Amino acid sequence: MTNAAAYWKANLRLMTGCLIVWFAVSFVFGILLKDALNHIQIAGYPLGFWFAQQGSMYIFVALIFYYAIRMTTLDRKYKVEE
Repeated sequence: MTNAAAYWKANLRLMTGCLIVWFAVSFVFGILLKDALNHIQIAGYPLGFWFAQQGSMYIFVALIFYYAIRMTTLDRKYKVEE
């Protein structure tokens, strides 16, 4: 496998993982499991509501930082940094 193909495969694997987490937090926890999660309270608010309103935003910001750090690592590993 060439260096470019290995880099692209690693990049796609990283993006796929981030998209799966994004989908799980926003759709599964925020919509599908909302009723089940609402039985758990965080700071007086139902957990399903918290995921839909606050938690998903925190996770999205964390994903942005995670993606940036991992891409920097991949760029260095495959010697394609700017």
